[in-house]
Amino acid sequence: MSTPSQPIAPPARSGSAARSLPDFPWDSLAPYAVTARAVDGGVVDLSVGTPVDPTPAPVREALAAAADAPAYPLTAGSPALRAAIAAWFVTRCGAPAEVGVLPTIGSKEMVAWLPTLLGLGPADTVVIPELAYPTYDVGTRLAGAAVLRADSTAAVGPAPVSLVWVNSPSNPTGRVLPAAHLAKVVAWARERGAVVVSDECYLELGWEAEPVSVLDPAVNGGSLDGILAVHSLSKRSNLAGYRAGYVGGDPALIARLLEIRKHAGMIVPAPVQAAMIAALGDSAHVAEQRARYGVRRTRLRAALVGAGFTVEHSEAGLYLWVTRGEDCWTTVSWLAERGILVAPGEFYGPAGRRHVRVALTATDERVAAAVERLSATP
Repeated sequence: MSTPSQPIAPPARSGSAARSLPDFPWDSLAPYAVTARAVDGGVVDLSVGTPVDPTPAPVREALAAAADAPAYPLTAGSPALRAAIAAWFVTRCGAPAEVGVLPTIGSKEMVAWLPTLLGLGPADTVVIPELAYPTYDVGTRLAGAAVLRADSTAAVGPAPVSLVWVNSPSNPTGRVLPAAHLAKVVAWARERGAVVVSDECYLELGWEAEPVSVLDPAVNGGSLDGILAVHSLSKRSNLAGYRAGYVGGDPALIARLLEIRKHAGMIVPAPVQAAMIAALGDSAHVAEQRARYGVRRTRLRAALVGAGFTVEHSEAGLYLWVTRGEDCWTTVSWLAERGILVAPGEFYGPAGRRHVRVALTATDERVAAAVERLSATP
């Protein structure tokens, strides 16, 4: 198990909160995007996991049918939406019937503001994975708390921890944490009174391993105390533009989040709530989209390996985590010269400096172009 970095000191409270935040990572890709766009045939952008396929027809129809929405919607979600989310958690994640649920304005909003909503501050430490979605770090900084990157609870040491983020399947690596590993994290956190929050946005995209939710009794021992699971319809249902997410778990924690969100006006629009009900109730479009990604994954993986890349982890999710054994920016440049734009592993933490993340979220035509260019490499 790798050694964690030292905790990052909480940001100063003086001046704008923005001064304590890192630069937005994808801004640094701009010159490589210029290079990639100049290649004959145009850029194949595999740097961001944004859906490109159509939003399912039943979901669009539900949104349109609910468009006449003059009244304020419920922050807690309509009774029908709460029932749909709860039923999904029970059926898909093995959660008990009493699971607390709450719709969110996409999952990134919840990730960014959760430490603040939980009342964390300078006296608190938040543990995030060594390789992690950047918003775990950003959300902790917004709350003024300290960040500790560690993949092993044994490596955390004496730091007083208030919140632990886990992400399985992982963004960026596609790694799946087995139930036994997650159970150890939950037990460790409960001993310290810390909250465990599992980002499970890619739960339905297991390829070589079957992801398990933190809400499953095999992980939590049949109790939801101190546990939350964050989910999104962006990837499974092509709803990134709708900003449709939801969180479930400990009813007491959900009630606490709801109370604050009511004061803050953090409400999912009524038409989007209707669309979420349709998306959660239809499994056919999920299978169809999964099949699309499966074909793209197979083609890209084979082309990357043929071009000399090594694929690591990547057993689930929407990305391939690959390396050529060199600095990630060298790899980004090499691919950009062939019209392919990817994300450098450094975006996700120092441990990613020799990897890049390749997204599966491009059209079949663009994936075919990328495969052709990689296959033409000597």
